[in-house]
Amino acid sequence: MARMHARRKGKSGSTRPYVSSNPDWVPIQKDEIEELVASHAKEGLSSSEIGIKLRDQYGVPNIKLATGKSVMDICKEKNVAPKMPDDLMNLLKTAVKMIAHTKENPRDLHNKRGLHLTESKIRRLAKYYKRQGDLPEKWKYNRSDARLMVE
Repeated sequence: MARMHARRKGKSGSTRPYVSSNPDWVPIQKDEIEELVASHAKEGLSSSEIGIKLRDQYGVPNIKLATGKSVMDICKEKNVAPKMPDDLMNLLKTAVKMIAHTKENPRDLHNKRGLHLTESKIRRLAKYYKRQGDLPEKWKYNRSDARLMVE
């Protein structure tokens, strides 16, 4: 399949081996994992950071296999989910950096094009999250508001 904003095909990546059940050697039980996820979410870690921390420090290879739920599902259950989804927040941070670069270097056309592509991804993701109910219907992307949302 072709890339979204390029006329070439992407490299194939590694795939996780097919495993349908939690390994026997996982040292932590389901309830403990859910409590760890909730406590790390309260500290302000993103879902990917929580997964990495549980993998590296606690020996949990896959949270979804261990609990039957994703990290975000557990956070929503415990009412500690972030207001803005992680992927949208990362795109907003990228856009804010590109806006600052554009103000310092107004003739950088490659950055301007990258900013337009990033903003189109933000709008597309926002439309999806509005349909899912994760964002309010009145939420709209503005360059001036993006910096305030990131900070």
